[in-house]
Amino acid sequence: MRSIGEMARDSGLGVSALRFYDRAGVLVPAWVDPVSGYRWYEPRQLEEARLLARLRRAGMPLTDVRLTLAGWSGADTDLVRNLLKAHLRRLEQGLSDARSEFSALRALLDHRENVMTSLSIATVRLSVAAPELAAALDTVRFAVSTDPELPMLGGVLFDIEGESLHAVATDRYRMAVARAAVAGHDGSRVQVIVPAPLADAMRALLGGGGPVRLTVDGDRVALEAGDGQAAGPCLGHDFPDYRRLLPAAGGRRAVVEVADFRKALETGPVRTGEAGERDLSLLRAEDGGTVTLCADGDDDPNRVAVDREFLLDALAAGARDRLILEFGSPTAPIAIRRPDDEDTFSVLMPVRLED
Repeated sequence: MRSIGEMARDSGLGVSALRFYDRAGVLVPAWVDPVSGYRWYEPRQLEEARLLARLRRAGMPLTDVRLTLAGWSGADTDLVRNLLKAHLRRLEQGLSDARSEFSALRALLDHRENVMTSLSIATVRLSVAAPELAAALDTVRFAVSTDPELPMLGGVLFDIEGESLHAVATDRYRMAVARAAVAGHDGSRVQVIVPAPLADAMRALLGGGGPVRLTVDGDRVALEAGDGQAAGPCLGHDFPDYRRLLPAAGGRRAVVEVADFRKALETGPVRTGEAGERDLSLLRAEDGGTVTLCADGDDDPNRVAVDREFLLDALAAGARDRLILEFGSPTAPIAIRRPDDEDTFSVLMPVRLED
């Protein structure tokens, strides 16, 4: 008999996937320990698990997966071939439809690039209080992406409009937004992406308490603080429209004592990730305005799974003894806000649980 861990290792399916397919009745263990609930599989089931892993990677719907496995175990090769052909036709049709949509999207992007470029070619000179800009950079820096495939996310967006500078960073799984007041700007909107190394160099100059000078000139940005200067080219990409990604108002709010909540996260229950996966914390917002950490086996439909390290980073960046966690649906982002500053917050995307 193979343990669920051995089956996961040898089949290419994660432990969580095997649990899901057990509950879905697709790949049921040969025996389940009545005391511990631990799953065990017969050696012959490894071939089915490997087939299931291939069908999963190919994106076959669960209904057809069941039929394919049934045909495979029953040696009904005609059924299996017909199901594979039908799924391949769906994929080919989907690819054809996607190509048509992407052609239309490219035309729209060409138009939008002309509009977006106008937001980054203006010359702007403004002043901002060093502590405010330092706090804004500290708040968002943790969310900057390091993915080389997404170079537009490899820096901090400076979104300047009116008397505000919004610093924004995201790596798709989390986003942070912070505001600093500015003076000397004419009010028109200007956006530039400051590369992460340049943003770090700027932050190093912000140890004083007075105003500093920020200049945007075409594709270059410079910060002057006393006798020091940090300057360089901006990233030549368009940043996503972060305003569309902001969480909707409403939902449940819970106030957490950061020190206590951090300790609970670090020592409390966690869903341990498999190889290549990260550990998850399962959260539930209670009616009394508190947050409960759920055990891995808790199947409450209102629980929300988040990357534990990402949540710890967001708590540290919040820089307050108390923070507010906003919960929507189990699939909606979680917002982490400061009680005294609604314009500064971070957002964590939930992780979909398969079982």
